[in-house]
Amino acid sequence: MQKLRSKTKKKILLLLLAGLVIGLSKSRGTTRRILRAIPKELEKIDREYLYRALREFKTRRLIEYKEQLDGIISVTLSRNGERIAMRYSLDTLVIPTPQKWDKKWRLVIFDIPEKKRAGRNALRDKLRDCGFKEWQHSVFVYPYPCENEIDFIIEVFDLRPYVRYAEVTYLTNEAELRLSFNLIH
Repeated sequence: MQKLRSKTKKKILLLLLAGLVIGLSKSRGTTRRILRAIPKELEKIDREYLYRALREFKTRRLIEYKEQLDGIISVTLSRNGERIAMRYSLDTLVIPTPQKWDKKWRLVIFDIPEKKRAGRNALRDKLRDCGFKEWQHSVFVYPYPCENEIDFIIEVFDLRPYVRYAEVTYLTNEAELRLSFNLIH
């Protein structure tokens, strides 16, 4: 995977991933008008640096330029750019903790083939980072809603066919899990 060393370049990719379409034009006045309409986060980035970063992204095939009928060129993420931006987004992923536990357990169960070992190990590491407890070697437990986050993680690691998500109301040895998640009332 290509890596970006600059936090600003990561921020540009994440803004593009969020659906921001950066528009450029051959006319400096039009470009200024477009850049003024973009979010505050992008405004903080020096314009010359932004243009250099976009040229680098184009060379690395992370973005695509599409010219519109009015002459404005829109900048969007390529498939490769989306994958890289999703990785950076994954690094900051946090599962929200509700005030009250709904008394359901979330299970992530997987059977990932050996040829996908790197993805399997990355999934295990990310689940642990998010606070999941390893119940068995390929079964992780968490007490709070997290289906969207799990979908995102398995999409990033390209493991959809091998991972299952379940919500259950009863587990054996539940007291031990409640204790480990500090859910004893």
